[in-house]
Amino acid sequence: MFGLKGAYFYLIALQVTFIKFFKKIYFSSSRYNNSLKSKIPTQVYFSPNPFLLSLISPYKKSSFRINDINPNDFWLENKKSKIKKHHNFLWLNLLDRKIDGKNIQRIIYLWTLKYSNFKNKIWENAILSSRVISWMLNIDIIINNGTFDFKKKVFQNIIYQCNHLRKNIKYEKNPAKRVQVLSALILSGIVFKEYRSNYEVGIKELEKFVKHYFDSDGFPLTRNPNDLILFTQYLILCHENINEAQEFVPEFLGEIIKKNLLCIKLFKTPDDKLPLFNGSSENSINHLEKYLEKFKLSKKDKKNTVGGIFFAKSKNQILYFDIGSPPEKNFSRNYQSGPLSFEYYLDGIKIISNSGFGNNISAKAELISRLTASQSTLTINDTSITKFERSKLINRVFGNSIKSTFKIQELEFKNDESYIGCLVSHNGYEKNFSCTHKREIYLDHKNNYLRGVDHILKKSDGIPIRYIFRFYLNPELAAVKTMSGNSALIQISKNKSLLFRVNNESINIEKSIYLGGKKILDSTCITISGNLVNKNKSFNWEIKKKI
Repeated sequence: MFGLKGAYFYLIALQVTFIKFFKKIYFSSSRYNNSLKSKIPTQVYFSPNPFLLSLISPYKKSSFRINDINPNDFWLENKKSKIKKHHNFLWLNLLDRKIDGKNIQRIIYLWTLKYSNFKNKIWENAILSSRVISWMLNIDIIINNGTFDFKKKVFQNIIYQCNHLRKNIKYEKNPAKRVQVLSALILSGIVFKEYRSNYEVGIKELEKFVKHYFDSDGFPLTRNPNDLILFTQYLILCHENINEAQEFVPEFLGEIIKKNLLCIKLFKTPDDKLPLFNGSSENSINHLEKYLEKFKLSKKDKKNTVGGIFFAKSKNQILYFDIGSPPEKNFSRNYQSGPLSFEYYLDGIKIISNSGFGNNISAKAELISRLTASQSTLTINDTSITKFERSKLINRVFGNSIKSTFKIQELEFKNDESYIGCLVSHNGYEKNFSCTHKREIYLDHKNNYLRGVDHILKKSDGIPIRYIFRFYLNPELAAVKTMSGNSALIQISKNKSLLFRVNNESINIEKSIYLGGKKILDSTCITISGNLVNKNKSFNWEIKKKI
């Protein structure tokens, strides 16, 4: 049954679904495709730097060999999985600019013959925007030595697609796709002076986007580190092209990029990635390194919390700790229900991890990775703290958004001669189980180890609960339970190991899975579990080097 709020979202989803259905029919009509026709540019007024495509392209030199491809067979592939791979043209990043020109011209020419009119999946906003950006960033080699008719056809198709984006931008609610659409419009307005209005519209809408999708620190309101990377890439792409075209760079654009890069620099892990919270997966940030080098963290810039993630460093230890509340429903499509979960690095190696986001693997892996049990935190009675929408209709429109929420109740920071860390609690288990979870985590400066205290605080008596604390290990590590029963040996290398120990409790070593990459990996999880009825309970644990 829907509550009042759920019914509201269902009706909105129903309305959006009907609109999309009728739009799909209209977009496929000759009337709509004729409406996209407008003046064809006569020349390129600015040739962008093609190497900027590496900012947004996932392709590496070894992953796609253009010179091994027969252009006449390129579009014969009909498998759904290949649509995004081919039609976004991000593989143009792999061009050998000395020898691949003719092949590319033939591939694009055949594309224009088959797909110049609207095709639902091929003209999907993210794919279309990537295609337009890729073509414009490589416009010089695409039209070089091409015939007049070919050049005209390329320009015509770019404008048709941009016209479609401009007509429908107000309907795009997914922030990731929206920033891609705006980047394509801005670039088209720089490349073709006849379409300067695209640039003006794109900049105006981009400023609104920045205002509504970022907090004061420049972190996305989705609380998703992956979104931080994606948004930063496209904002830099816009900034660099505007600057190279000798246009005035809007002040807001420079400011938000600086904030974004400072956030990334704060969260950059020793393995050049971002911690796995709230929709984040294994993504290297090496391609942003030269931009990160421009910004040095001053004392003024250094913060202990950004995007609801607490950050602490002591000698060769690094701690990331989720102390934030869930994002609002319309920002929660990738949220993972793991309040008070944490990740821990020692000597540049990740020791404690979250499961990662399984969207690169399968829908089932994504669902599993969103549950509280997939994070390094507490679960009670195998319940996920945040509930997710089950309505397929609502999820189709809003993404897999959250249905319930919780609040952070206590937050105390500590940074003295002995420790750096914080104490925080949440009320996510209060309604169903009448208890609060409070967690303290500290890095010990003097003895160089991680110390934690978890508290289960009962608000009322009589409700029995089954608690499980999970500590997921980096999938490259393994653990063995010791004879004492209250500790585990974590093997780092042949001659190096750590000891996980909890006072007056037994631990278990369980097999688990890791979902942060592009395939499921086996991993190990240390657990502390038991039953509790009418009393509060505290758990003191630590991770330190074995002497």
